[in-house]
Amino acid sequence: MSHDFECLDSELLIDAPIIAVRRDRVSMPQGRIVSREVVEHFGAVAVVALDGDLHDPSVVLIRQFRTAVGRRLLELPAGLLDIYGEDPWVCAQRELYEEAGLKADTWDLLLDAAASPGFSDEAVRIFLARGVHFVGRPEAHDEEADLEIVTMPLREAVQAVFDGRVDNAFASLGLLAAWQAVNARADVQLRDVSTPFVLRPTALAARRHAEGFDADMKKIPAEDPHGEG
Repeated sequence: MSHDFECLDSELLIDAPIIAVRRDRVSMPQGRIVSREVVEHFGAVAVVALDGDLHDPSVVLIRQFRTAVGRRLLELPAGLLDIYGEDPWVCAQRELYEEAGLKADTWDLLLDAAASPGFSDEAVRIFLARGVHFVGRPEAHDEEADLEIVTMPLREAVQAVFDGRVDNAFASLGLLAAWQAVNARADVQLRDVSTPFVLRPTALAARRHAEGFDADMKKIPAEDPHGEG
């Protein structure tokens, strides 16, 4: 457990709007040098948005088409950290408003999670928002124009994880963690929203920043002004 896995050099293979792929040459134990492909990501936020009774709340979910799996998934309101240096909590508030038309009275940090650390640096920060209220949803584009808002008791959403109605990984994590936080408050200590996001990816953001992409780090082709991948 003492080996220093040093990256000796990197080669950029793909530079797409919301991801990049690089190949690192990394030193291994016993002196071996191996190649590892890494999918770079901006990182993202997601929100477990609760309303109603403190101990028996409802949760607001969205159903959205995902091209990669070819079907609609039941998910948490979520979005990319694609503004350079933006506070994840600020991003979470914006995404909750844009996707569900909601604002919340109180916020906590629920958890951070690496998506697929075997090949990607993607990580998601999941917030717990309580006391949500509808303020109006702005105009949406592309997949989000077809987005369906689904509200159900949190207890039903947790059951939906186990019976397969919720199979988005971060939605499952967030719902199960929120259930524990709501039903075992004396034992679960949630962190403040200002807690440093240690897992937040930096490589892709740093490259786009160096290229002058800050307000929107996605490199979107001119013919696709609304695409987000």
